[in-house]
Amino acid sequence: MNIGIFTDTYFPQISGVATSIQTLKNSLENLGHSVFIFTTTDPKVSSNDSEPNVFRFGSVPFISFTDRRVVYRGLFHATEIAKELKLDIVHTQTEFSMGWIGKYVAKSLKIPVIHTYHTMYEDYLHYVLNGHLLKPVHVKRFTRAFLHHTKGVVAPSLRVKTTLESYGVKQPIEIIPTGIELNNLNDSVNDSLREELGLQSDTPVILTLSRISMEKKISRILEAMPKLTDSIKGLVLIVAGDGPDLKTLQNEAKDLGVADSVKFIGAVSHEKVGSYYRMADLFVSASDTEAQGLTYIEAMATGTKCVVFSGEYTDRLFNTPEYGRTFTDHEEMYQEIVNYLQEGPGKIKPEFLEDKLEEISADTFGEKIEKFYQTVIADYQLS
Repeated sequence: MNIGIFTDTYFPQISGVATSIQTLKNSLENLGHSVFIFTTTDPKVSSNDSEPNVFRFGSVPFISFTDRRVVYRGLFHATEIAKELKLDIVHTQTEFSMGWIGKYVAKSLKIPVIHTYHTMYEDYLHYVLNGHLLKPVHVKRFTRAFLHHTKGVVAPSLRVKTTLESYGVKQPIEIIPTGIELNNLNDSVNDSLREELGLQSDTPVILTLSRISMEKKISRILEAMPKLTDSIKGLVLIVAGDGPDLKTLQNEAKDLGVADSVKFIGAVSHEKVGSYYRMADLFVSASDTEAQGLTYIEAMATGTKCVVFSGEYTDRLFNTPEYGRTFTDHEEMYQEIVNYLQEGPGKIKPEFLEDKLEEISADTFGEKIEKFYQTVIADYQLS
C-alpha cells in the first residue's frame, strides 16, 4: 500500500504523537508498505535538509501551544503530491490543519481516510483563555464534525473509545495502543549517564519524563518530595522535558525547599530516552490526562518499574507489582514510591517482560494498523 500520514506534529518536535507516528511509519515500512508524511514546516528543519518521503507545508505556531504548528497553505499542493504518489489510504493524526487537508486529499482522490484520536481535548481547555472560551460541548461538536466522512477511527485506549462513543461518533472504532520500538530504547544506552548528571551509582533516583505543562501534574510529585526525601536518604527526582511551565515548577521546587533534590534536565531526544529510563530506579507520573501514555510502556520496556496515576489503561498495564503500581491520591503515591525504593534497586525480571513486550511492540502495532487499513479499504471499495 501507499499510505499518506497527515499530521501537524512530527520530528524534530518532541511529543508522544510524533513518536507514535515515527513508530507507525517504521513498522509499516518493515511490512513492505510505502509511507509518506505530510506535515508542517519546522524552524529546526532547513528547506535544504533531505527528508525522504516527508513533505512539509508552510506553517506558523499554534495559538496557546506555541511549540506546536498549523499550516496556512498547501491544500492543492498536497493533493497534487498525493495524486503522483497514488495513495491508497489517508491516515490523519490531527484534528487541525493537516487533518483537514488530509480529508480533502482523500475526497479528491476517492480513497478512504481513517483517523487516530490522540488527545483528550477536554483536559486541555484551560489553554484557551483559561477555559472561558471553549467548553466540553464544543469539543464534542468539533470532534463529530472532524470525524464525519472518515471510514474508521483508531483509539489508543478504551478510555478514548468510550469518550468518542459518548460524543456520538458512529464510525468504526478500533482500540490499537501505540507500540514502541524496542531496539531504539535498548541500542543507545549510555551507561555513564548517572556520572554525567552528578549522581552516585547508589543514589536513589526517580524519573518523570514528559512535556512540562500543568496537565502532566508534575507539581503533585514535587509536593511529595519533602516527605519523600525525609523517608529516602539522598533521593533525587529527575524531571526530563521542556514546556510552558518549566520555570513555574523550578520556582515551586525552591519554595518547597527541595531544589537541591530535583534536577530539571530539559528536553531529551528520543534517541536518549532509553538511557534515562534505565538510569532511574523508578519512573513516576501523576498525570491523569493520558490517552495512553507512551512513557509508561517505554519505561517498562527498559525494565524500570513505574508508579503512575490509576486509570482504565494503567490499571490493566500494571496488573502486577512486578511491573509497577497505580495510585489514586497523594498519600498513596508517596507510599508506593517509598515501598519500591525501600526494597532496593530492582528491575523487572526478563521472564515477566517477554509476553508484555510482544503485546506493546512496534511490530504488533504495525500489524494491527495494517489489518485495519485492509478492512477499511475493502469496505470502501464495496460501498
